[in-house]
Amino acid sequence: MKIPFERMQQEFERILRSLSFSMAKAEKCASVFASNSLDGVYSHGLNRFPTFVNMVKDGLVNPHAEPEKIEANGSFERWHGHLGLGIYNADRCMNRAVELAKENGIGLVAIQNTNHWMRGGTYGWQAADAGCIGICFTNAIAGMPPWGGKSPALGNNPLVIAVPRKEGHVVLDMAMSQYSYGKMQEYNFKHESLPFPGGYDDEGNLTNVPSIIQKNKRALPIGFWKGSGLALLIDILVTSLSGGRSTKHITLDGKEFGVSQVFICIQQKEMQAALIEEILHYTKESGEAKPGGEITYPGENTLRTRLKNTAEGIPVNEQVWEAILKL
Repeated sequence: MKIPFERMQQEFERILRSLSFSMAKAEKCASVFASNSLDGVYSHGLNRFPTFVNMVKDGLVNPHAEPEKIEANGSFERWHGHLGLGIYNADRCMNRAVELAKENGIGLVAIQNTNHWMRGGTYGWQAADAGCIGICFTNAIAGMPPWGGKSPALGNNPLVIAVPRKEGHVVLDMAMSQYSYGKMQEYNFKHESLPFPGGYDDEGNLTNVPSIIQKNKRALPIGFWKGSGLALLIDILVTSLSGGRSTKHITLDGKEFGVSQVFICIQQKEMQAALIEEILHYTKESGEAKPGGEITYPGENTLRTRLKNTAEGIPVNEQVWEAILKL
């Protein structure tokens, strides 16, 4: 089943308006949710929307709150999210980081007590569309054991790096686990196993069964100890820069809200486009490991999926779509 982008966006707006969202916030959130699915990130688009609605209904996300600047120090600013809409707050913070970068060459905005931003790559694309390098990261509820540990104590803290490029931005959007929980949900919906081990079962053995990992929260860090270390440092950075809550305190509440985030923008008037093309070309010259394979740069498949879904409609999980129509 496929749904046109405009129809999906309209349904999201309808539901958000019924939850007392302002028109501007309903339009922004609906656009981001629909765009995430348009780009093929269904886990943080349509499939995540019912969870988001429940967070609003439970009072964990305040649709009326506005982010507030609480400190400024040159090209660095600290903001308070007041438990408002994660998408709206992130959009505001990245826009502000862009403004600071265009004034000073670099801008950094850290925000405390905000909420889930859905697809982190959204804000990388936002920065790149503005002609800036964008770097952003967030902490999250514990969903991964530290290297050598058993119980989840690290957030699956995403890292986004985006570089503007006329032919199509280079945008890396990665979780700290081999598979994000959203991606595991997609495999679970299709009753499929993960192509590679994505976590541990209850006995500590590697497993590619997503439902097991979703339940015990023992996702496998990327690069083993390296991903574990990177997840830890992201939590330290967003917490210390924003003055907000760490993964520990988010986890103690049992639900993921009140997270901390950082948005960095760099503007370089001369981005050395020829050198970027040289790097990408050299990378693709490596040769495919298997016949019929392909080497792609981060963000390349996103653009392909966006064009395909724009032309053909966005694939949807019918059960999720029917549930949304009833909201």
